[in-house]
Amino acid sequence: MPRFKTLEISNPSFESNNLRFITVKTPNLKGRGDICVYVPPGTVSTDTLPVVILLHGVYGSAWSWPYSSGVHLKTQELIESGELPPMIIAMPSDGMWGDGSAFLPIDGYNFEKWIAEDVPDALAECIKGVNKHSPLFISGMSMGGFGALRIGAKYGNKFRAISGHSSITSLPQIKFFAAESLKRYAQDNIKDEDVFETFLHYRKQLPPVRFDCGTSDLLINYNRSLHKKMDKEGMLHLYEEHPGGHEWTYWARHITQSLKFFASYL
Repeated sequence: MPRFKTLEISNPSFESNNLRFITVKTPNLKGRGDICVYVPPGTVSTDTLPVVILLHGVYGSAWSWPYSSGVHLKTQELIESGELPPMIIAMPSDGMWGDGSAFLPIDGYNFEKWIAEDVPDALAECIKGVNKHSPLFISGMSMGGFGALRIGAKYGNKFRAISGHSSITSLPQIKFFAAESLKRYAQDNIKDEDVFETFLHYRKQLPPVRFDCGTSDLLINYNRSLHKKMDKEGMLHLYEEHPGGHEWTYWARHITQSLKFFASYL
């Protein structure tokens, strides 16, 4: 029986570049949310493909990753060259709250459960190649990196590996980007506001972790600090730095590293 009261999916006759669009209504959003999905050509209903949930940053939405980085085109090229196995890329909106929801529970909305529960369920309901056995991965950039690392750790029993690019590592850093007051984002526990504290709390179920940051990024020192704290605690992870700033040219260049990292855990 369908889990969602309403779920709309784009007509394949009018789709392009293997992108599909889903709009689904959920109590976690008190309304509708959008998901843009890349599905490799030739996928059939009997397939069980890995799913990468890819989270956007502030100001963006479900269209941000494909239409600002071309991630679906890069993924297709890597699949065709044999550098990646066929995989589905799901790119949901953050719930469209303020400049960005940080993928947290806020004001009675649960943007965290929207990502961790509703998105996989909606995909399984209407996307060929997705079912309850599909390996799940999660990544994102900036605010989306914060969401991916935190949600990926909190729901570590669901995600096989997690990744972040130029990530906000602690909630106060949202002030660099969002106009909304920090008080509106506040959570009841530090483990829901700080990535390292999240990792500590859910350490026993923490999936494999990688993250990177540009050396000219305003968040570079925060990412370096997270790396050092994890090293001190003996938490296994992969951390990298590359030339670049807080910009789409950087994320478009390095998202494929996350995809290859995820593929290594299949």
